[in-house]
Amino acid sequence: MSRWEEELVFATTIAREAGRMLRERFAQESPLRVAYKGVIDLVTEMDRAVERFVRSELHQRFPEHGLLGEEEGGSLHEGRPRWLIDPLDGTTNYAHGYPFFAVSLALEVEGHIVVGVVYNPILDELYAAIKDQGAFLNEAPLQTSATATLGRSLLASGFPYDAWTNPRDNGREWRRFLKKVVSLRSDGSAALDLCHVAAGRIDGYWELDLEPWDVAAGALIVLEAGGRVTQVDGQEFNPYARSIVASNGRIHEAMLDVLDEE
Repeated sequence: MSRWEEELVFATTIAREAGRMLRERFAQESPLRVAYKGVIDLVTEMDRAVERFVRSELHQRFPEHGLLGEEEGGSLHEGRPRWLIDPLDGTTNYAHGYPFFAVSLALEVEGHIVVGVVYNPILDELYAAIKDQGAFLNEAPLQTSATATLGRSLLASGFPYDAWTNPRDNGREWRRFLKKVVSLRSDGSAALDLCHVAAGRIDGYWELDLEPWDVAAGALIVLEAGGRVTQVDGQEFNPYARSIVASNGRIHEAMLDVLDEE
């Protein structure tokens, strides 16, 4: 068994089970219990239930590992491996019956993301990667697109949960790209947008204000599919830096130029 394969196999198993929980509840007609963490920042009963399940499973299998999740916080680095958990990436979609959401799990070791798993339970698509070992969709190898120019590109992005009050709301950047690309998409799941870059379904993705659990797994999957990932200012990607640009690599500099416009 190759390095980190045990962790990947286990992460895919619990991601599928977590996705099954989400899918079954999504199909029910009874309304979800929804709360607000901010003016437009939702959390559902399933965010919390799935995170509790994932935490329990990971702690039982890897008791020496730390855990950092969207709903229950987590431990400091302390020099040990740590899992970054997003139990439901796309909560607003989920709460509104919009079928675009995912479970995202990443393993961080010594400051590097070494395992990434993102599962879309509606399409039964499981994206997975191990550092330096490639990226896969349902075990088929992934490769980013061959699109070479921004003018032929389809891009995706999103907006911060505090867009009502945050001056860095991504509106200006959205308007710039709108005049330079084939089209733009905003589907409300950073993890799946990143995986779609890795799969060549879209050519690039950027966002300005994200949490580490939103992007850690997806960023590794893009890199392992042959793409490029940086911060919006072109600096080396860091899941804790809050901003991200991911692309097939060919249009990356052009995307950075647009983001740098005054």
